[in-house]
Amino acid sequence: MNSHPLPRITPSKLGVSARGIIEFLDQIETLGLDLHSLMIVKSGQIVTEGWWEPYKANAPHLLYSLSKSFTSTAIGIAEHEGLLSINDTVVSFFPEKVEGDVHPFTAGLKIRHLLAMASGHVIDTWPAISVGDPDMVRNFLAIEPIKPPGTHFCYNQGCTYTLSAIISKVTGGTLLEYLRSRLFTPMGVETVEWLESPEGITQGFSGLYLETESIAKFGILQLHLGEWNGDQLVPAEYLKTAHEKHVENFDSSESSDWQQGYGFQFWVCRYDAYRGDGAFGQLCVMIPQCEAVVVCTAALADMQTELDTVWKYILPALSGSFEQDNAGDEELSLRLRNLTSSSSDLAIVDGPLSATFARSATVAPFTDHLLSLRVESSKNGTTLTLVTHDGEHNFDLVASKWSEGTLPSRHQPFLKASLLGGWVANDRFIVEVVWPTSPHRLLLRAEVGIESVFEAKWVTEPLGSAAKSKSVIESVRQNHA
Repeated sequence: MNSHPLPRITPSKLGVSARGIIEFLDQIETLGLDLHSLMIVKSGQIVTEGWWEPYKANAPHLLYSLSKSFTSTAIGIAEHEGLLSINDTVVSFFPEKVEGDVHPFTAGLKIRHLLAMASGHVIDTWPAISVGDPDMVRNFLAIEPIKPPGTHFCYNQGCTYTLSAIISKVTGGTLLEYLRSRLFTPMGVETVEWLESPEGITQGFSGLYLETESIAKFGILQLHLGEWNGDQLVPAEYLKTAHEKHVENFDSSESSDWQQGYGFQFWVCRYDAYRGDGAFGQLCVMIPQCEAVVVCTAALADMQTELDTVWKYILPALSGSFEQDNAGDEELSLRLRNLTSSSSDLAIVDGPLSATFARSATVAPFTDHLLSLRVESSKNGTTLTLVTHDGEHNFDLVASKWSEGTLPSRHQPFLKASLLGGWVANDRFIVEVVWPTSPHRLLLRAEVGIESVFEAKWVTEPLGSAAKSKSVIESVRQNHA
């Protein structure tokens, strides 16, 4: 929920081309990109907003690594409050976590190096530090950098996690608690969750859940260099520095928008823009030349294509030079009210009156709690009962309509789920499961036979960091039950 919503205005009143945005939507559909939401802000006002059904405006969405830009913002606030300096060494905060002779690269590692993903490590440390000893900062500091800090870019979750741990060390609370009072509440952002590690430290590098409009507010804050409604929430000088290139990354990727340099947990883009982004298409793109922010939540693998489509269609539409076009504005408004998301075009047929399916021997990650499903004919369609470890969950399925209910998941904390599907043949049943708070969509395929079983398969499989936060997922779930 946003207690202070952003103002809305029709695109052409700010010289924005609604028809250009329609072309963007057409191309997204042609390319088969699974967008969940789109919000475009111009001069502090929302000119475009839409959610692909069953995703909703009031459902917070997992941001994955877009979370990192919020962590960076917290560091800037903490430095302004005198709690730290970005030139402080990391070991100065954790002397108890290093033993014996400290490698000179580790001893010289500074907060600014963590911010720039230039710790001197040459591979991501997360797989190593998140197993074994639960003290992940200790594990991080035990991995000696290969190169001098500040000289080499390596996208490293351990860097951002350690930044979060530093915030906890200097404040006595979590990163989320710190930002809630200093950033989220002043901006009117009420719905926010952030997963923690088993040791009680906010993930920092991932795990943040926000509504689309809250992401847009964050983008406006960045464009305005930390100023919000007359209050300076974040130091302007810090954000200027955070948005600039601090380390080259041209050889780290073949994708052009991942070769423009890296700031302090922000990516430098083409067209003098910068962004925070997260896996599977979570985007918050700041375009200073247009005084604009483009926000997307999604579930897609090719984020360069997503950005290319933004540059090709949305960037020209934001020039501010287009004349009043009431018809175009209305056409775009109608289009945005009728967006829908589905990974498959199912032709639903009549099936058996009832059938029960056990789970197949092949169990997809994060689905071991799904034990069986039962399908029964009903007056309006089909009643689907999913049996999990915590009980039964019923959904009334009607052809071509999303059915809403609750269903626990292993990869994210929110219970609300939407299902679409039914019998596609006399012996085959398919249903899509969407948690509107997650980028990930689950397909359940069941087949009648000698051994009637169902198989679960992710369209895009969740990343593994959620497995480290099961207890926190349960805690968040209880708060939203």
